Amino acid sequence: MSLRVVLATATAVLIAPVAAAQAQSLADPDATAQGDVSVTIYQNGNSLVQDVRQLSFTSGRNTIAFPDVSAQIRPETLSFAAANTSIVEQNFDFDLLTPQKLMEKAVGQTVTLLRTNPATGQEKRERATVLSTAGGVVIQVGDRIEVLRDDGLPVRVLFDGVPPNLRARPTLSVTLESERGGTRPASIRYLTQGLGWSSDYVALYDEGKGTIDMQGWVTLSNSTGTTFHSANTLLVAGNPNVSNNSRGYRGRVAPQPGRSMVPGTETADREQLGDFYLYPIAERTTIANNQTKQVSFLDVQGVPARKVYGRMVGWLSSDDAPVNVQSQIAFSSSRNGGLGDALPAGTVRFYQRDRTGNPQFIGENGIGHTPMGSELTLTTGDAFDVSVQAEVESRNRITSADYERSARYRVTINGEEVRTVQVDRTVDYWRTTMRYTFTNAKSTPVDVELVQGGLDYGWWARDFRVVSEDVAGEQLNADRRKYVVTVPANSKREVRVTYETRY
Repeated sequence: MSLRVVLATATAVLIAPVAAAQAQSLADPDATAQGDVSVTIYQNGNSLVQDVRQLSFTSGRNTIAFPDVSAQIRPETLSFAAANTSIVEQNFDFDLLTPQKLMEKAVGQTVTLLRTNPATGQEKRERATVLSTAGGVVIQVGDRIEVLRDDGLPVRVLFDGVPPNLRARPTLSVTLESERGGTRPASIRYLTQGLGWSSDYVALYDEGKGTIDMQGWVTLSNSTGTTFHSANTLLVAGNPNVSNNSRGYRGRVAPQPGRSMVPGTETADREQLGDFYLYPIAERTTIANNQTKQVSFLDVQGVPARKVYGRMVGWLSSDDAPVNVQSQIAFSSSRNGGLGDALPAGTVRFYQRDRTGNPQFIGENGIGHTPMGSELTLTTGDAFDVSVQAEVESRNRITSADYERSARYRVTINGEEVRTVQVDRTVDYWRTTMRYTFTNAKSTPVDVELVQGGLDYGWWARDFRVVSEDVAGEQLNADRRKYVVTVPANSKREVRVTYETRY
């Protein structure tokens, strides 16, 4: 007898009454087997979970199940402790009870199809054998083969029970030897991925007063597949090293354009763990699976701040048109006159009130882990009314026939001179005049901090000279020189600087 292939549909997967009680207990989102839970969340993708439960032991060999552990547990990091016990082996059952897994485990087994006639509502039951789940569910019903697909028609699959190797929740099982029976605390400790936290800062800038009010928020995220109930939560600002063969990763804060930070030297009034700062959540909190949660950790008002207009110019830059300068806000994290705290890496979002008093968003920027006492300057955007055009006004070659004409160095091997190298060359010098044209369409004067970069070309070319400058500059380092230029209201100003260099 030939087999006929028919297309059928499956709109739901049902568990027969054998497992109904178990399914009902899982419907309660607050049901958990966890005990006293503590969670330490790092910023590198790893978190430490510590769970102390009251368990009943019998004397001799026991197999203890720990449901409600993280589905992303790193089993090799597990530590188990209970008085008068010794561990034999551990297993982590990560095959969770899902419709797909249930169907996969049913290959070769018999299930019940429940079909409903959409016109009459009459139900019909058929027994079927699951043949395959590769690319779809293939079943055999009597002498025909059907392919189940979900296209909305009322066909359901009923299972006789839950396979023993499927768990409704991520479960860790431990086989151990117990010297005595009775109930006593047992603790497990493990590392997991899937928990993370980030910092976000909301800063309200008052340009008239020259201050900011800043709130700091911690955003917790949980994708472990498990809810951690009423957990004592501790956040660690830093990136502990993890080995290359672990599933962790090294979290890093990506460099942000328009950000500068002078590191501080003050110690924050926070607990430290090694070289990391700790940020405990004040009260126990439930970190639900697939949830983000925000908790406040910083709230400071009236911190001195100032607006800065700035631009970095590269060496020999020659703009075709004026370039808007960056609008920046500078403030401190110091104890006196600042935020008074060490700041974990995150994003700072700035707001400013309009004429009606409503806060409006004016820009954002990222910061790295910032010690207390640091000076920060963060770009919020481009200034509308202030611009600078940098141009090479003139560039002329200056030759010096005598400079370094006979530079000698001797080659020695084992203390014995083997040859002398004669270097004869003429060094070319350049005299370059840069013209910076500032424009200000504001009704008030502004100070623009212009930084000329590209002055450091390596050890052989660090003898540059500033021949003349219309505004006195400040040498920041070997590569950069800063000029603070005051531009009157509704006007234009030109500033020239002449450099002599070997490049």
